[in-house]
Amino acid sequence: MLAHQLELLSPARTADIGIEAINHGADAVYIGGPGFGARSSADNPVQDIARLVKHAHRFHSRIFVTVNTILRDDELEPARKLIRQLYDAGVDALIIQDMGLLELDLPPIQLHASTQTDIRTPEKARFLQDAGLSQLVLARELTLAQIAGIDMALGPYGQGNRAALEFFVHGALCVAYSGQCFISHAHTGRSANRGDCSQACRLPYQVLDDKGRFVAHDKHVLSMKDNNQSANMEALIDAGIRSFKIEGRYKDMGYVKNITAHYRTLLDEILERRPELAATSSGHCTYTFTPDPDQNFNREFTDYFVQGRKEDIGAFDSPKNPGQPIGWVTKVSNGLGHGKDFIELETTDPATVLQNGDGLCYHDLQKELVGLQTNRVEALPSATQGAPTQLWRVYPKDPMASFKDLRKGREINRNRSMDWVRTLDKKSADRRINVWMTLTDPAPGQLCLTLTDEDGHTAQASTNLVLTSARDATQGPHKLKEQLARLGDSVFEALDVTVQLSQPWFVPASTLNALRRDAVDALEAARLKACTRLPRATPAEPPTPYPEDTLTYLANVFNHKARDFYAKHGVKVIAAAYEANEEEGEVSLMITKHCVRFSLSLCPKQAKGVTGVQGTDTGQRQRHPHPAL
Repeated sequence: MLAHQLELLSPARTADIGIEAINHGADAVYIGGPGFGARSSADNPVQDIARLVKHAHRFHSRIFVTVNTILRDDELEPARKLIRQLYDAGVDALIIQDMGLLELDLPPIQLHASTQTDIRTPEKARFLQDAGLSQLVLARELTLAQIAGIDMALGPYGQGNRAALEFFVHGALCVAYSGQCFISHAHTGRSANRGDCSQACRLPYQVLDDKGRFVAHDKHVLSMKDNNQSANMEALIDAGIRSFKIEGRYKDMGYVKNITAHYRTLLDEILERRPELAATSSGHCTYTFTPDPDQNFNREFTDYFVQGRKEDIGAFDSPKNPGQPIGWVTKVSNGLGHGKDFIELETTDPATVLQNGDGLCYHDLQKELVGLQTNRVEALPSATQGAPTQLWRVYPKDPMASFKDLRKGREINRNRSMDWVRTLDKKSADRRINVWMTLTDPAPGQLCLTLTDEDGHTAQASTNLVLTSARDATQGPHKLKEQLARLGDSVFEALDVTVQLSQPWFVPASTLNALRRDAVDALEAARLKACTRLPRATPAEPPTPYPEDTLTYLANVFNHKARDFYAKHGVKVIAAAYEANEEEGEVSLMITKHCVRFSLSLCPKQAKGVTGVQGTDTGQRQRHPHPAL
């Protein structure tokens, strides 16, 4: 990646979702292969990934495949064979965690450091760059100043193997530093480092103080709100981020379409203002909807630590989607199971329209989120004649008796809009590449159509025929332009059509259609030829020493090749990964920047008004992942 290029990196659970991510503006897509990706149920066959690669490369977008679990010794050879298959399928880069892969005989495919590698310091980032990693996913917990410090440590672009910095800008947040949470494995044997996290951080806990008194009862104190860096995009660019990553390899098609379109729109606005910057892929997108992150599942939003430490980063009441407020209950009717159960609502905004199947919810008296799936809705007459209705009768899918504390005056949220779902279920975007078209007659009886795209690629098609003069010389060129500009289902859009003929010829529509089709095919072929492999970085020689000479289980070394790697880089003592079950006694099972006391306003520094609490990286360690923390 060049210094001025920005990359929007979208997730894909399947190849079809990846294709729609490209269509909605992604410069790159990351997806799991048939194994060794850190999402155990988001695997894809190599042939499906090859299909995604073919579509992405039409726009010079890139496909990255996650091979980011830690590997046992017996998995090294299968992983090596898989990587060869992915390379042959045209994959542009691998996202990895296990440094043992760097000791294998791999094809010359570009390597990116997964968020699981836990990059928080300039020293760690510089080391991974020197080891041959071309893109580094930084820890989500970093501040702008910390990101800028890492960017500076990597040196200027254009010198050596300068790595690009990648940062998560949207989606779910883990409470722990990625790669530094072992609670799931300790409790269930399911390792987060091997793609099988049990998500203990989303459970409710009792929080006690040092005297055994309850501080919080059944609160989800390890559950974070969802990441949203929409307001910080330009600041992240200025800090050195070049790849903007959306979380979500478990997410559905609608999420990927909407969130990709949202960040594509934000980045395009920045590119419009700052011509010194450019996207890494081609084309422009149009949408049938207005992107809105609030429409997708979220636990409310936070920008986490990017602008410093804040209290309101947690989704402590519920890890579910609270939705958006739409109104309040005006009446509750309990038909005792005879089909007459309903509630009546008054919406705050007259523009709010309810649909059959909408998902509603509310908070009960204990602030627990209660869901209410609508079976049928009816618009009631408006209180003001001719005005849009704000009164609705809702017949729930479940019996009214199941809705705790649902009463008149209760605020109601909507967390699923069927109108929105139907919009995203349909074709919702077009992505097109601008082309300039020129029609000439370079020799008697010959027509030539030249296409030049926005990236400067050129292709031609020509045909021989008996040319006759057009009956209407004034209309001839206009009709030819109109016919040529009909690029249909191709990825191209005519920005300008020039007709440079020696005289106004009559050209049959069938001839023009065939000429245009051949020229489009030739331009597609020229673009694919120009979409060359991303270069594999060459590791520094002699090998750069690792910043430390001793590694604990926190380094996640799980195979002999990873040991060889760190030994080659000067590490003297190398402990086995936690998953090797060799650790004895009490060890830290979660390392996090989130401080429960701070978020509950119980931090002594807060009470004393101590400055400097903002941005403090204390590396909180949770040693006892029991119901009482």
